[in-house]
Amino acid sequence: MAGHKQDHDFYIPNSSIWPPVTCLGAGLFMFGMVSLLKFSSFAGKSLIVLGLLVLVFGMVQWFRVLIAESRARGFVNPPRVLDLANRYGMVFFIVSELMFFAGFFAAYFYIYGFNLEWPPSNIETLAAHLPAINTLILLTSGVTITWSHHALIKGNRAEARKFMFATWLLGVVFLLFQAYEYAHAAFSIDSGAYGSTFYMLTGFHGFHVFVGTVMLMVAHARLNRGDFTKENHFYFEAAAWYWHFVDVVWVGLFLFVYIIPS
Repeated sequence: MAGHKQDHDFYIPNSSIWPPVTCLGAGLFMFGMVSLLKFSSFAGKSLIVLGLLVLVFGMVQWFRVLIAESRARGFVNPPRVLDLANRYGMVFFIVSELMFFAGFFAAYFYIYGFNLEWPPSNIETLAAHLPAINTLILLTSGVTITWSHHALIKGNRAEARKFMFATWLLGVVFLLFQAYEYAHAAFSIDSGAYGSTFYMLTGFHGFHVFVGTVMLMVAHARLNRGDFTKENHFYFEAAAWYWHFVDVVWVGLFLFVYIIPS
């Protein structure tokens, strides 16, 4: 197709090796997790480390390609069909993530409903003080990302950068508090049904917070580089949508995992 004039509104990206490399890293990481949980083997730990390295490297290179393509096209109003395709793609992605959490919540409610005592008496549950602080942190971050978005729409890039920085910083604080909570927990993922469902739900959400924080860091870096305009900033919007999704899921986790059972 080289040299032919484009006679359609679709953007066809160049071929790239980084999406399959990223998928390979994610696959190695998951195989390592399964191996570690099933066999507690050295191979499982090695696969986890290797998978994370490949995953992060692939994601970084993929981000670089996407940003370069975006700058090459220029930050002008994209064709309507391209803009709709981007938005539908992000919506479908978030819905697919919602299905993951729906499955985990369904398993949790099923086990919860068939146990007369929940949490079990042999489980020393965690206090809700730190999760309550984390809830406040995420809700605050939802306000700051919205403020940053409105500032960008108004053309106030300095304010947009300031509140974007505050948002991803709150995400980092959330992850640190969750790591502290895990380090002081009196039960583990193999402590029966409660331990497995607790860590699967909160850990899977924590991974999403990590991904969302990285997305916000990239958006902040791009704001500092002069990317985005008040008319065209889809990546910024996509990161904000994802972050609001993470916020809403955590509210459900806080209520059904920490508050109602206790």
